[in-house]
Amino acid sequence: MTARPAPRLPRLLEALLGAGTDLDLRGVLQHIVDGAAELTGAGRAALVVTDPGGSGLAEIRTPGPDPVPGTAPLLRVPIHVGDEEFGELRLTGRPGAAPFTVEEEQLLRVLATQAGVSIGNARLYETARQRERWIEGAAAVTTALLTEEGADDALTTVAERARLLAGASAGVILHPTAEGGMSIVTASSPDDPDGMLGATITPGSPVLEQLLGGEPVFIEDSATDPRMTTHVRHRFGPSMMLPLQAGGRLVGTLALPRRRGGRPYTDLERLLATQFASQAALALVLADARRGRERLAVYEDRDRIARDLHDLVVQRLFATGMMLESTRRRPGADDVGDILGRAVDELRSTVGEVRTTIFALQQPPADPPTGLRGRVLRETASAAARLGVAPSTHFAGAVDTRVPDRVADRLLTALRDALADASARPGVSRVEVTVETPARSPDGRDGVRLRVVDDGEGGPEEGRGTTVTWWAPL
Repeated sequence: MTARPAPRLPRLLEALLGAGTDLDLRGVLQHIVDGAAELTGAGRAALVVTDPGGSGLAEIRTPGPDPVPGTAPLLRVPIHVGDEEFGELRLTGRPGAAPFTVEEEQLLRVLATQAGVSIGNARLYETARQRERWIEGAAAVTTALLTEEGADDALTTVAERARLLAGASAGVILHPTAEGGMSIVTASSPDDPDGMLGATITPGSPVLEQLLGGEPVFIEDSATDPRMTTHVRHRFGPSMMLPLQAGGRLVGTLALPRRRGGRPYTDLERLLATQFASQAALALVLADARRGRERLAVYEDRDRIARDLHDLVVQRLFATGMMLESTRRRPGADDVGDILGRAVDELRSTVGEVRTTIFALQQPPADPPTGLRGRVLRETASAAARLGVAPSTHFAGAVDTRVPDRVADRLLTALRDALADASARPGVSRVEVTVETPARSPDGRDGVRLRVVDDGEGGPEEGRGTTVTWWAPL
């Protein structure tokens, strides 16, 4: 008795069910290939994708060795997704080199029809998932930029998140240069981000003209594209270069290159990345505006405090000093003359300190200090943590206008050394710094004098207190 072949309808239904229940595109394709081999008894089945760039897939196969093509029968059935030809099923390797039957071809065509529907559904699902990931990424970047401090951190956040979303080898931010080109200022890469910093697109490049005009640039192979001029281009293949532009303002450019030989970007990826760049640019502008408002509020507050100190505190201290001075001159004040003298000196010292504080408040906190006065204040402020106490700083004379830069640099070096020595002594609870000009030398020359006094242990004759004096001619 000859054995009847097993009914193929259940196997067809099983193959259709397997392809229709999976939402992952690669999983759907693998179900289709395995089902085709099972239905026809083929030793080998493969699905060759017509457009690898559209899906990132070139070929899906069943496991096993390739049969000899010259002797094995071959069955080919196209798969359509809507009106688009997605790929082709190819079956070969029948036992005993037997040809495929008409029934097997019909079953395969039924499977191919359902496969087109399943692939379309998987594509829609993957598109929705990609959109969701990019939207979530843009929202996370916006939140981070509006809460973090510092422009450099903001750019790094954009570059890192975009790299991960795009599956890129690197995420870089470029800024326009003074020469008319563009230079990489921020790079995020698992390889060598520091090696990319400073790479420049030279002026006159067609790519540069598009970017400065607010147009995105999509490159198939960075290593061979003649428009690319950076010294790191040989590392990369497909790339997207997206303007960071908001409200007509070009903040910079976001570049997302993949490794050389990597999968090209799909149309959907290009669209989503472009939308992400627009959202990130808006967030960068808003974050910069927020930091500007905060700086302005700080400046206004500092200016108000400085005015209050000048208009109220200094004037009252000065008036009190005048009263004490007039009291010293009255008849019968000899008994308290010394006490009044010391009180006047203390008031003068306090006025000097308040004026120094006013000057410091008038300096923008984010800017480098200007003039010798500001540089000395910055030096004493930075030493406060080491000393455990904020030095008291006094100025006498027009130190900003009379002391040239070359002398000021030497004075700051001497101040730095004196403060470092004071921080090494135990028991320091008070440090006084005085800068005075003109200060005459014993031979009558005009100069500038620095005096640093502390009350630490190990001073003269192993007692307490150390005084360091430095003088230089003007």
